[in-house]
Amino acid sequence: MTEAQREKYRQKLLALHAELTEKAPAKIEPNRTDEARVGGDEDEQPLNEMMQAIASKRNRNMDGVLQQVVKALGKLRDDPDSFGECEECGDDIPPGRLEAMPYVGFCVNCQGQKDAPKGGPTRRKLTDYT
Repeated sequence: MTEAQREKYRQKLLALHAELTEKAPAKIEPNRTDEARVGGDEDEQPLNEMMQAIASKRNRNMDGVLQQVVKALGKLRDDPDSFGECEECGDDIPPGRLEAMPYVGFCVNCQGQKDAPKGGPTRRKLTDYT
């Protein structure tokens, strides 16, 4: 990878870092603030809880991406020659993948193995119970 390419990725990472740090965590206010208040729309509370769960998951995902961005910026600073190489197998990460997510540390194959479910299948067949 050339120095110009690394600089382009560094600029992308810095822009992404600024975007993620400027965003405030998503927050959904509870719809029932008074414990004595019951009634109203019966779908209101479950819907609100679902929205809170989605906001919480989104906040965790943003934190995870921010950590990866910081790690990638550190790699560009400390060991620029290794930027763009898979941390697992050492192969080059395809340029398209780096364009889409300049903070990735693994090639598609290694990321797939890392994200694969652990152990065997958990779903059982009806015949397993007889």
